[in-house]
Amino acid sequence: MVLTIDSLLTPDELADIRKDLTLLVWKDGAETAGAVAKAVKRNEQADLTTRSGSKLREMLFEAITSHPVLLSYARPARFTRPMISRTRNNGGYGLHVDNPFMHTPEGQLRTDVSFTLFLSDPETYEGGELTIEMSGLSHQVKGQAGDIVLYPSTTLHGVAPVTSGERIVCIGWIESSVRSAEQREILFDLDNLRAELLRSHDPNSPEMLTFSKTTSNLKRMWVE
Repeated sequence: MVLTIDSLLTPDELADIRKDLTLLVWKDGAETAGAVAKAVKRNEQADLTTRSGSKLREMLFEAITSHPVLLSYARPARFTRPMISRTRNNGGYGLHVDNPFMHTPEGQLRTDVSFTLFLSDPETYEGGELTIEMSGLSHQVKGQAGDIVLYPSTTLHGVAPVTSGERIVCIGWIESSVRSAEQREILFDLDNLRAELLRSHDPNSPEMLTFSKTTSNLKRMWVE
């Protein structure tokens, strides 16, 4: 399941982020790619070890890791630290699958969910669509600035060439407490259903108590 969350970043947050983007130093994005992906990756990666880069990374990390819809969808156990990439001058990222594991300061992290947080307005660049291949279908996403798209890391995905302007995004990965994408989707649907049922049912009604029992028992079976 591919999920887009609109306006994860507020206009004020976007304004602050764009000021910080002007202070970043960029390097070849192939340096952070896996052996297979390196051959199809043509973009730049921001150096976030500087003072301004670290500030920007922490701001993005806080926004991403605190959003309730994202937490319901991904069931996160751990996050990688956010990265920022820039694509321009006909650069892009051919179809690839993400590495199954990422090295982090806290140790090895399994990649279950990938995310792309758009920082550029789509009207400012041509091309650059995020393509995600799932179940024989090709999903193309070119979000508004501040929108975030989440999808299983097991999918083939890529970025179309940017033929004019520049596409700047924040990317990262999540290790979920629920390994199965299908089970995560069921729990996400149940969270949404619970919120809807509470509009018409008392939390202590027989229906809601049975609902709570069922979801709790599913979590006992699936959550690591």
